[in-house]
Amino acid sequence: MPSHSETRLLRYSPDLMYAVVADVEKYPQFLPWCVGLRVLSREIVKSREVQRAEMLVGFGALRERYTSRVVLDPTARTVDVTQTEGPFRQLETHWRLAPEGEGCRVDFTIAFEFKSRLLGAVAGKAFEHVLLKMTDAFEARAKILSDQPT
Repeated sequence: MPSHSETRLLRYSPDLMYAVVADVEKYPQFLPWCVGLRVLSREIVKSREVQRAEMLVGFGALRERYTSRVVLDPTARTVDVTQTEGPFRQLETHWRLAPEGEGCRVDFTIAFEFKSRLLGAVAGKAFEHVLLKMTDAFEARAKILSDQPT
């Protein structure tokens, strides 16, 4: 199963980076492959916000919709996402954001496998390209937010 992990040290605060990653409804504003996103439900479970979110992603002419369970833990500064319905046999992402010097250490992992071999063959390479750019998009969003006057 394809997976990707990376760690980055960024100049932004862990609170800002957590806010960027946790604000899933804003993803269509800065993730170029995220065509749409809506939160279907929210609940608090053991001091964590658990959302059910539906995302529409686009790779060229290909469009796919999937639903995920998103667990937001502001105290630990973690975001865990697991697909519950959609084109993947498995799709999980994990974000860990921690203070590091004057900035933030970002640990990001993703593992995925398409249900359909055909879809995997068609979309797999595009998806791999996208996930390699994932952290770049979140870092760019943090830069935009940190440059805005308060």
